[in-house]
Amino acid sequence: MRTKHQKGFTLVELLVVIAIVGLLASIILSSLTNVRVRGRDTRRLADMKQIQTALSYYYDKYGRYPDSDNQGCGGWDSTGDGDMVAALQTDGFIRTNIKDVSINDTCGNYAYYRYSAGSEGCNAAKGSYYVLGIRDMETTTRPHPASPGWNCTGRDWQGEFDWVTGVFEK
Repeated sequence: MRTKHQKGFTLVELLVVIAIVGLLASIILSSLTNVRVRGRDTRRLADMKQIQTALSYYYDKYGRYPDSDNQGCGGWDSTGDGDMVAALQTDGFIRTNIKDVSINDTCGNYAYYRYSAGSEGCNAAKGSYYVLGIRDMETTTRPHPASPGWNCTGRDWQGEFDWVTGVFEK
């Protein structure tokens, strides 16, 4: 028996406290998930910048961009394999293999392709060019607000990628 001077919590009070703690925990966990998603997208954009810089170094050294291997993944090089990645690593322009580890398929989330001059309706006078893209950005739908976009009269790559860019050789 309890006397008037003994203090404690009733079952109802304990259930209310547990419910409030559970609600707060779910709010915190969902916001942490959003932070992780934004962090992965930020990493993807940083990877693209690193690849673009490495491609610029390659172009400065050889006067052209590395070839695509045209094997698998619809002919695109992914950052998990392909001639472009091997060329950039061999010359030391990229120290490690850049790969989007959150995507678990054989082609990966990053794609590169070197087109010959005049392909897809692009101006042949500008020479060959590369297209570099991210297939899936988690925070937005197509196009990602930071995507520079890339198109020629015969093709618009922005419809194929969430983030895409390209550069002519001349």
